[in-house]
Amino acid sequence: MLPARAVQDWLLETENPSVRYFTLKCLLGRDQTDGELQAARRAIMASPAVQVILDQQHPDGYWLKPAQYYTGKYRSTVWQLLILAELGADPADARIQKACDFILTQAQHRESGGFAEKGGRNGGNAGLVLPCLTGNMAWVLLRFGLAADPRVQAAVDWITTYQRFDDGIATAPQGWPYDRFEMCWGRHSCHMGVVKAMKALAEIAPQARAAAVAETLARAAEFMLVHHIHKRSHDLARKSKPGWLRFGFPLMYQTDALEILNLLLDLGYRDPRMDAALAVVAEKRGADGRWRLENSYNDKFTAPIEQLGAPSKWITLQALRALGRAG
Repeated sequence: MLPARAVQDWLLETENPSVRYFTLKCLLGRDQTDGELQAARRAIMASPAVQVILDQQHPDGYWLKPAQYYTGKYRSTVWQLLILAELGADPADARIQKACDFILTQAQHRESGGFAEKGGRNGGNAGLVLPCLTGNMAWVLLRFGLAADPRVQAAVDWITTYQRFDDGIATAPQGWPYDRFEMCWGRHSCHMGVVKAMKALAEIAPQARAAAVAETLARAAEFMLVHHIHKRSHDLARKSKPGWLRFGFPLMYQTDALEILNLLLDLGYRDPRMDAALAVVAEKRGADGRWRLENSYNDKFTAPIEQLGAPSKWITLQALRALGRAG
């Protein structure tokens, strides 16, 4: 589904080069040699949000305070890296590379490759490793071109080794890393952990995916499909995650049905169990052909990203991608 011309022109406006870039690339299918695409990519680094974020970065690579890289929601290092990656910031920029090295040094648990919400004497604290954080940081580092870094490969290995897809098992998993956070593991795996793991591994090019990566992606996809994206797997008449039907950007550790649909479509899935969520996306389209921002962390961000309740270029772009590919 290509957008109506007026909506397409709106998405391609130069005032938001990030949306312009991803519209050209993901919606209109321009390749990397396209001059307009290249110009839009270059313009991202000069956009107001990217400039404000980078202007507040400490010379040592972090934001806010070093020890608050995760807990300083949503102005510290983890969250600034997530926003910059979502906006399509340039991986070659020295400031971004500095931030990536900081988070790998301070937050990654050396022995396992997972990422912890607080640091210890030697990187991330083993008892505070989180699945959603590990997925998010692996995605950021992969998107910023660090797939060949052994530390990033260790994060990928953590996901394929430890991420679970339990759907109401009799007994909660035991042993490290499952003992600390019942809300992450428990008898039913945290949906956000599953989605962020899927998002990270989907960033790996298909031809570069090891067998363990492909298997984990398949299990993650099936977990979400069993739930019809946003429903209770054991009672499909009930919504498990009603908040996921209020679309937002960027989503930080949270997720929504639109992000999940696009991840599944990225992986080549077109399953009837996606239909209910796709119908919700279609129903939210306004008379002007646009979608609105229904969920926002803007009051907690360093730089605001669109306006809550207003027509959203980001949500419109993602909705058109989902509906167009679903057929």
